[in-house]
Amino acid sequence: MNMRSDFMKRHLIVFTRFPVPGRAKTRLIPALGETGAARLQETMTGHSVFVARCFSVSRSAGAEIRFADGRPNDMIRWLGRGLLMRAQGSGDLGERMERAVRKARNEGAGSVVLIGSDCPGVTVEILDEAFTRLEDHDLVLGPAHDGGYYLIGLRVRAPSLFEGISWGENKVLSETVEKSERLGLTLAMLPSLTDVDRPGDLSTWNRFLETKRALDRDSISIIIPALNEEALLHGTIRRASAGADEIIVVDGGSSDGTLKRAEEAGARVISFPFGRGAQMNRGAAAARGGIFLFLHADSILPEGYAALVRRGLQAPGTMAGAFSLGIDSPGMKHRWVEAAAGGRSRFLHMPYGDQAFFIRDVDFWRMGGFSHLAIMEDFEFARRLGRKGRIHILGQKVVTSGRRWEKLGVLRTTLINQGMVVAFLLGLSSGRLVRWYRRSHKTT
Repeated sequence: MNMRSDFMKRHLIVFTRFPVPGRAKTRLIPALGETGAARLQETMTGHSVFVARCFSVSRSAGAEIRFADGRPNDMIRWLGRGLLMRAQGSGDLGERMERAVRKARNEGAGSVVLIGSDCPGVTVEILDEAFTRLEDHDLVLGPAHDGGYYLIGLRVRAPSLFEGISWGENKVLSETVEKSERLGLTLAMLPSLTDVDRPGDLSTWNRFLETKRALDRDSISIIIPALNEEALLHGTIRRASAGADEIIVVDGGSSDGTLKRAEEAGARVISFPFGRGAQMNRGAAAARGGIFLFLHADSILPEGYAALVRRGLQAPGTMAGAFSLGIDSPGMKHRWVEAAAGGRSRFLHMPYGDQAFFIRDVDFWRMGGFSHLAIMEDFEFARRLGRKGRIHILGQKVVTSGRRWEKLGVLRTTLINQGMVVAFLLGLSSGRLVRWYRRSHKTT
């Protein structure tokens, strides 16, 4: 069998529910209240989707979300584009899982792994191990300490495996193992982990947060996606070093001296040859700070930016923030662009990626990270952020290179950018947008 072909048929499914107060994480309501339990559900689901995105793009695997208590558009507005969103449908948990696995296999998946959204210990490495074990086992299970399982994977059709199980009780794992033996399935077990399902499990989530955040809550991790940026990257990192607790450069496969320049400037370098949204997610997965700041490789932060960022995130109702836009080119036309960007940011709460988004780590996971779109990932992320809370726009400017405007001219660049926004809002696919964008940037 062609192992590459089999690898491409891997499919990951995340089971979750839309965070409706009173219906989400009901066993945690006595400890957190209805709103608190729903918010925790929202954050844990976002993190699970974030992990799914990182796994899917780096392993060329399919991924989808199966949800309850919501509609596809609700899920997309919350978690963004780029993943299949499907309702779980009716029936008990076993019927819903079997239906999801069967659908994936009918659509060509060779091996299918299904996870919930309440086990923070599930990582890309755990998912890797699950799919690897499925290369020579029929079934893989990830045992949970409460007697259930946090992961199940199959490479064969076994619909009866989900029948007659005491869902919601501490016999789920043992009954599933017994059923697999009767069916003659070869079984592999993963490490045991803890679900966050009851008040006594909340310490697991708190320990997870502390593990993810090796630095303190107000420490700043700057994440810079880069591709062939040796000319400007050193200056970007040098200014950022004045306030950052760590700087991570995620390189998308540069053929120039970008990697060397980043290392010389003292940044931690990660090679990740995928799109910019995926690069930023990869950097966030490696970051240790309590605040993430996403910075373009050709942009210079203002002096004293760290204090501005921390203060900006303390504003009531603030979900995230960004700087005002400055362009490193002379001329009145560039000042007009800056003014227009300032008006759009403040009145429409729609900053773009060149304005350096900043957000607390937990809120970033809650959003599921950046969508893995081929283009417009910053615009899509800002739209989702705006639905969850206020985006605080600082008056101080992050100064970006004027090369885009100088190459095509201010008017043409502005028309292209606004055309991309309109096309995105009309629902054009990211693939078509990329093709149009590249054609529009060709010079004669």
